[in-house]
Amino acid sequence: MRALKRLFFVALLSLVAAGVGLYFFNQFWIHRFDDLIEKQARIYRLDPLLVWSVIHEETYFQPWKVGGAAEIGLMQVTPRVGREWAEETGMRGLADEMGRDPAAVLRDPERNIQIGCWYLEKISKDYRDTPGAEARMLAGYNAGPSRAAEWNRTAPGQPPHNAEQFIARIDIASTRAYVSSILARYRERKASSKR
Repeated sequence: MRALKRLFFVALLSLVAAGVGLYFFNQFWIHRFDDLIEKQARIYRLDPLLVWSVIHEETYFQPWKVGGAAEIGLMQVTPRVGREWAEETGMRGLADEMGRDPAAVLRDPERNIQIGCWYLEKISKDYRDTPGAEARMLAGYNAGPSRAAEWNRTAPGQPPHNAEQFIARIDIASTRAYVSSILARYRERKASSKR
């Protein structure tokens, strides 16, 4: 009977140790790019917690991930957006590299976060003074800026939609779920960072 208790205790201790190990590995996994996120988010005047939430949703911090529409890397940036970034920022060498091998550029975590933040900031310019701007930015990031502008449209003389009204207007279910999920995670992260 004592041997059985000892075996049970060892098994229980092993489970607890595995759980603690898994928890700490997960914490390392989801925070290993925090410095890069912080740096690029600040450059592009974005909240790092919002960028972190986008990456969590897009790839769960897997820089090698490739999406179904040729999106690459942590923030699932398309080669088209990468080329647009290189051209608009005047980085000739990177524009050439984006032309030759966009996947190599976009698989680099720092470059991917930089381009993803640039694109988010570019979308956000249209919504800087709009209530619930984050919802519009995320919808534009996921479904394209023109769709976000369409969902944002109000009748002449009407006030802008709040975030909930805007989200309700998104007629692509996957984009509506994407925006809602990221905003929920973002609010949770903001609340926990204030404690």
